[in-house]
Amino acid sequence: MRKTAKIITLFLMLCGAGPAPADEDHLQARALVEAGVILPLERILDQVAAEHPGRVLEVEFEREQGRYVYEIELVDDRGRVWELEYDAENAKLLEKERED
Repeated sequence: MRKTAKIITLFLMLCGAGPAPADEDHLQARALVEAGVILPLERILDQVAAEHPGRVLEVEFEREQGRYVYEIELVDDRGRVWELEYDAENAKLLEKERED
């Protein structure tokens, strides 16, 4: 019965109009991780640390162009700020942009 409740909750979240408010992003992400739809943030952050060492400043979870993405802003050891966008389903780096 608990699994059914999770699936119903996930369905209702996904059918909602527009993006979830920022304070609800973590609830939506948790439900999607538990349902096996996306990877946990920890897995993405491990990959970020291996590929782009630095200090994470901010993480956002969004749905863009039909896919869930983690947007990670970090500062590297040279003081440069980067915005990295990862596909939440497969941890593929979608975009890497240096902030001015």
